[in-house]
Amino acid sequence: MDTEDNAATEELHLPLSRTANERLHALIPGGAHTYAKGDDQYPENLAPVISHGRGAHVWDIDGNRYIEYGSGLRSVSLGHAHPRVNEAVRRELDRGSNFVRPSIVEVEAAERFLATVPTAEMVKFAKNGSDATTAAVRLARAATGRPRVAICAGHPFFSVDDWFIGTTPMSAGVPAATTDLTVAFPYGDLAATEELLNRYADEVACLILEPATHTEPPPGYLAGLRALADRHGCVLIFDEMITGFRWSEAGAQGLYGVVPDLSTFGKALGNGFAVSALAGRRDLMERGGLRHSGERVFLLSTTHGAETHSLAAAMAVQTTYAEEAITAQLHALGERLAAGVREAAAAMGVGDHLVIRGRASNLVFATLDENRQPSQRYRTLFLRRLLAGGVLAPSFVVSSALGDADIDHTVEVVAQACAVYRKALDAADPTPWLAGRPVKPVFRRMA
Repeated sequence: MDTEDNAATEELHLPLSRTANERLHALIPGGAHTYAKGDDQYPENLAPVISHGRGAHVWDIDGNRYIEYGSGLRSVSLGHAHPRVNEAVRRELDRGSNFVRPSIVEVEAAERFLATVPTAEMVKFAKNGSDATTAAVRLARAATGRPRVAICAGHPFFSVDDWFIGTTPMSAGVPAATTDLTVAFPYGDLAATEELLNRYADEVACLILEPATHTEPPPGYLAGLRALADRHGCVLIFDEMITGFRWSEAGAQGLYGVVPDLSTFGKALGNGFAVSALAGRRDLMERGGLRHSGERVFLLSTTHGAETHSLAAAMAVQTTYAEEAITAQLHALGERLAAGVREAAAAMGVGDHLVIRGRASNLVFATLDENRQPSQRYRTLFLRRLLAGGVLAPSFVVSSALGDADIDHTVEVVAQACAVYRKALDAADPTPWLAGRPVKPVFRRMA
């Protein structure tokens, strides 16, 4: 059978990928440059190593083709090798990529970004989200003279830097004194947040959160948080790494109409090219500049932050979103997928166990056991069946490159996986269907 179409295979065999994974672990700690891409996130011996991608499909080095969801950890929202983005990049490659002084592309990219996100007054580009969020925290501390950072509890990731990582189970190497300066507030609970701000009166520099996640913000919540920040004199920071473009071109702040003091963007901004952004109020951002009389803040001074081809990619992405109504496409595709998956799960009697959550443009799934508790073992079973059907889906986050046939095939494979899921639930034990160790959470203390 042609390995370009492995949907009908009972099991997937990845001998070349298995060998490549061993090579990866021998040379790269964790076997990947992002923990969320690690082979521990996939069933044993079923972590494909990618050869290439086009549109909504990727091919592994064993020749298998997959419909891919969560593309590039949500960064490739237009699909792989998007022609409009690639053409913009090619034009810049022949003109040089980095210079000893700013390129004209830098101001053009800044103008384009601020036109897309008009709630911000200045922007500075970087290469990854962690640099941008840490820069926002530093600005907040400098502006307020306060040491503490208040993060939203339960939001999975803000930065690789100590102020956040020290709060996770992977806190090795982070001094307790650093971690003690980070406190947490619950999403959606204004009373609890105000209690926290009163407890640490005049100590909290900022509130940082994803403005929306797998649930919509409660009515009035973001506006209430804005008012709390103003009343207590702290900086409100929106982490729009995920919500940027997927909620609206201007992110959640554009959709819900609540303006933060600072916000950070990345992921979809470059369609896979390395670019992130810190944006916000002029008086805060200018503290990292040269046109003020106050103490200077060292703000995002990165050699590759303004690499011209990545900024060209970002401009092409923003133009494509605006001209082709990409956000609306993502929502329509996600709604179609969610409806199909829910119907398939219900038909197989596992509708209460395979749970689809999130905004249509940012769908994730939860796998629950016979007691309706989150289960890594049932997730492993489900992922095995998806992979066997040619669906690579650590989430159900869509890209605009998906077609109706892709979604129809995905729903068909989900239905087949749910039939096995039902058998495991009836046996109250998924072990016979795992064929190895279960997948593991990213954040855990021991390897």
